[in-house]
Amino acid sequence: MNFFRYKSKLFPLIAIGAGLFIVIYGLIMADDLLGCSIFLGGAFVWLILFGCGRACLRALPAFAVVAGIFFAIFYAATGTWVAGWSMANRFGAVFLAVVPGMGCEPVRMTRSLSQVHTPRPITLGMLIAMSFVPMLRGEIRRVREAMKTRGAGSVLNPRILYRAFLVPFVMRLVNIADTLALSVETRGFALGKAPYTIYKKECIALSDILFAVGLIAGAVLVAVL
Repeated sequence: MNFFRYKSKLFPLIAIGAGLFIVIYGLIMADDLLGCSIFLGGAFVWLILFGCGRACLRALPAFAVVAGIFFAIFYAATGTWVAGWSMANRFGAVFLAVVPGMGCEPVRMTRSLSQVHTPRPITLGMLIAMSFVPMLRGEIRRVREAMKTRGAGSVLNPRILYRAFLVPFVMRLVNIADTLALSVETRGFALGKAPYTIYKKECIALSDILFAVGLIAGAVLVAVL
C-alpha cells in the first residue's frame, strides 16, 4: 500500500540517480543552448513539484551569481554570448544536480544505502558529509553571535578575523569531530562486515516512479525536438 501513496520527499536513491542524470545530461548537451536551458528549467519546476522547492530556492541565488560571473568572463574573452550561455548551462546542471540530494534527510539516505548493502565506509561518509554542512553553518552563526556579544568588531579586520573568528571556529570544529567520532562508535557504526539491521526501511512510492519517468521523458523530448 505504501507504493501507491504520494510522498512529498523523494526516495533517496532516486534523488541520487536524478542528480547524476541531470549533471551528465547537462554537461553533454550544454552546447545545445536553448534545448539544454529548457530541460534545466523544466527539471527545476519538476523538482519543485516533487518536494524540493526549498532546496531549489536555496541553490538559485548561488547559481545566478556563479553563472553570471562566468558568463561575463567568457563574453569578455570571446566577444559572443554563445560561450557564456553554454558555460551557464553547465553550471546550471551542476547546481541543479545537487538539489535532489539537498532535499533528502541524512538518516533516510543512510537507511536507503544500507538497504542495498552499500559498503559501510561509503554509507558512513555520506552520512557525515550530509550532516556536516548544516552543522558548519550553525557553528559559523554561533561564533558570529559570540563576536557580537563581546563587541569584537568587524570580521573585515584581519586581526579580528583571526583571533575572534578563526581560532574559536577551528577549536569548535575539532571538538565536533571528536564528538562525532564517539557518537558514531556508540551507535554501532562499524567499517567492517559486522551484521546490522534496519529499524525503518525506506520504500519507493508511486510518486518516485512518476518523478523519474517524467524527468527522463523530458530529457528525451528535448533531445528529439
